[in-house]
Amino acid sequence: MTFAKLGAAGAGAVGLLFSASAALAANGHAEPWQMGMQEAVTPVAEGIHWFHNGLLLPIITVITLFVLALLIIVMVKFNAKANPVPSKTTHNTMIEVVWTVVPILILVAIAIPSFRLLYFQRVIPAADMTIKVIGNPSWNWTYEYPDLGANEDGSAKASFTAYLRDEAKDMAKAHEANVPYLLATDVPVVVPVNKTVKLIVTSDPDGIIHSWTIPSFGMKIDAIPGRLNEDWFKAEKEGVYYGQCSELCGKDHAFMPIEVQVVSQDKYDAWSKSLLETGDASEAAKVLASLQETGTKVAQK
Repeated sequence: MTFAKLGAAGAGAVGLLFSASAALAANGHAEPWQMGMQEAVTPVAEGIHWFHNGLLLPIITVITLFVLALLIIVMVKFNAKANPVPSKTTHNTMIEVVWTVVPILILVAIAIPSFRLLYFQRVIPAADMTIKVIGNPSWNWTYEYPDLGANEDGSAKASFTAYLRDEAKDMAKAHEANVPYLLATDVPVVVPVNKTVKLIVTSDPDGIIHSWTIPSFGMKIDAIPGRLNEDWFKAEKEGVYYGQCSELCGKDHAFMPIEVQVVSQDKYDAWSKSLLETGDASEAAKVLASLQETGTKVAQK
């Protein structure tokens, strides 16, 4: 399902306003002075962008200009100097019908694609892989890959906890390391491109409510103790995408980042193999970084 094509005509005039911001968002996180939403890399995010840029924004713009025009007409035509004898009209049936029917039609025009998009978000398609996400009381995230096998006690063989990267804790050091401030993690979540990923999200039984959010994926799902929430995404572009906990959860709420690397299938296979063999997400991240660097050098030749 491609919502962007449906909104192309309606979003044409608006698109110019967001073209600059789209370029800024290409690195998977927001930039200073950025306008608009971050780059959409999943079908759900595309749908959200179309709904906002292709439907809501044009409707809001037209209504705003219409009301502004009415205000100007009233100020010019019906001020005391131009209209010394005020009208004593008490009602106008046609006007009353119009201002009742038109808002209803506008709401229906918004509601139909809104419910359609909501249904598309909430109905999870057949998944290629599953990741369990656990929000911890120590303000970090634990990730489990159950598809990669289980230990005798039933726990996932491939699991790790991602912490805020040291360089990302300081703005100057983050700039030197070329990582986003308060967004980069020491080890990333890794998924293959163009694969449907099902997320099972919860919070530690002794913890509090968190919210796993990545704007470029169009995702925001609560992590609640004792409850399993499900969501999905299908990243259609390789890259690094960032998010944060979006539920006020205590003193270190701002230091609970999310980093997802979307890579090719062969790189994902190499990363997961290293994770299973070593049990160390840091070593697996080094393997992935080496492959990424090799691929970059080959592409530059």
